[in-house]
Amino acid sequence: MTTTMPQACPLALAPKLSTNKDLTPAPAPGDIPRPDISWFPDRKVFLNRVEALKLLYPDRPTTVPAGWPTQLNMARAWSGSDFSDDGKEYIVQFDQADLAEIDEALVHFKSLPGDLGPDDVSKETFPLPGLEERLEAIAQEIHNGRGFVVLRGLQPDKWTNMENILVYLGVTSYIAEKRGMQDFDGRMILHIQAVVEDVKKHGAMPNSPYVARAQPFHTDLCDILSLYALNTARYGGESFLASSAQIYNELAATRPDIIHTLIKDDWIFDEFWQGQYHTRPLLFNFEGQGPAFQFSRRPLTGSHFSPHHPDVPAMTEIQAEALDAVFFAAQKHKVEIKLQKGDMMIFNNFAMLHARSSFHDEGEQRRHMLRLWLRNEELMWKTPRELERLSWECYGDHEWRAKRVWDIERSPPELRVKYRRASCA
Repeated sequence: MTTTMPQACPLALAPKLSTNKDLTPAPAPGDIPRPDISWFPDRKVFLNRVEALKLLYPDRPTTVPAGWPTQLNMARAWSGSDFSDDGKEYIVQFDQADLAEIDEALVHFKSLPGDLGPDDVSKETFPLPGLEERLEAIAQEIHNGRGFVVLRGLQPDKWTNMENILVYLGVTSYIAEKRGMQDFDGRMILHIQAVVEDVKKHGAMPNSPYVARAQPFHTDLCDILSLYALNTARYGGESFLASSAQIYNELAATRPDIIHTLIKDDWIFDEFWQGQYHTRPLLFNFEGQGPAFQFSRRPLTGSHFSPHHPDVPAMTEIQAEALDAVFFAAQKHKVEIKLQKGDMMIFNNFAMLHARSSFHDEGEQRRHMLRLWLRNEELMWKTPRELERLSWECYGDHEWRAKRVWDIERSPPELRVKYRRASCA
């Protein structure tokens, strides 16, 4: 028996099931009742919801949807416990010969005629003959293997900001050559750092990439995500990755009904612009690759720093349970990565969810990451129909891309305080 999932808030209609206030829908803008679900999940609220929904809907699906696998047996189905503490399985250490070759490639690029800039960096203009084969093998690992790698050994302090960007683009051009646009102003690179002074200057809370608070598990809007650590915080700021295949395997084995919920196209994504929103699934069956996620929590749950518009409909309690179930499965299977200065972390945005702990800057120890959205057009996963618009916005040839912007120093204040598509969490 398949139960029809209600559009209203079911727990609000069944107070007799529990007197626990954690099940009471939280106050929300306008007159729309919304589930009690936060941007950063609360385990107690989640477990109470699970128990209440068992009573409300005892006959939910007990198998995965037709056409979906019962389990994924592949390299990208891993758990954090599969890796050693030193990360030797996924860290690639550059040696002195590698670093010398990168230096030579930078000198070569800067010697080329014409007024060349970041858009001109490619395998042809940034030659790395000794590293090429290894970097291409890493591209295969990212697309068809484990799904992530950390490149270690670069020394960003010896280069200018522009030189660091050129090196970053040069190395990653051998892994994924096409660069994605990260906002509608045409920005091709983002400086991820906490900028607390913007709250005082602009009277608004900076969006997610520009604050020190922890970030829940999510995906960005790209194929391949890359972070280059120009500097690290005094403490905190650990990165977490979780395999989407392993999350799927756990849910398929223990809660297949949640898979049914995740693949429906009725998830409401707030666009944070005059009450506009769109709907689509959170989980997709990628051709030749299998199930993987594409979502971030903020458009689904809203947050204290970015509340829903009153006209945006509420998610259901069933959806709230499913969304938090994904988060806690990701937490269970995550690998923790403490990036060092000079590290490049590159991973398949579809093959895993990512998160970050909060951090504290002090003195010269101030976290500063450069973010790229990348695509390898030979190895790329085929884009599901529901994600074609996002893919076109990021990688397509359109009017916004024609005005490409490369911020060399850091992202400007007006970007950091507005809720643009650059903020994914």
